[in-house]
Amino acid sequence: VKMVESGGGSVQTGGSLQLACRISGLTYASVCVTWFRQAPGKERERVAAIGTTGTTLYADSVKGRFTVSQDNAKNTVYLQMTTLNPEDTAMYYCAARSGTCYLASSWYNIWGQGTQVTVSS
Repeated sequence: VKMVESGGGSVQTGGSLQLACRISGLTYASVCVTWFRQAPGKERERVAAIGTTGTTLYADSVKGRFTVSQDNAKNTVYLQMTTLNPEDTAMYYCAARSGTCYLASSWYNIWGQGTQVTVSS
């Protein structure tokens, strides 16, 4: 199984980015794909998640600004990020697990390498 993130970069406050997580080799019947982020000196936190049926979950800090979606034909999960601010600066990771979208990162056993997002003021 392989997960590869892309789309990170540097933007100014108020800008937008779309991250992509391309997944290959995953054979679970029910899957949760979750975006996490980790800023220097901070714990890894869940940003958004999407289940096989399309159910989505968001951290309060990103509700209304970020949207998670999936394209099953492309085996890709996207994270559209708008109205970015410096507090969104972090390494963003996608992760997958079979079944329920749990909050804690320790529940996830498949991870991508991460993509850096930097928002300047």
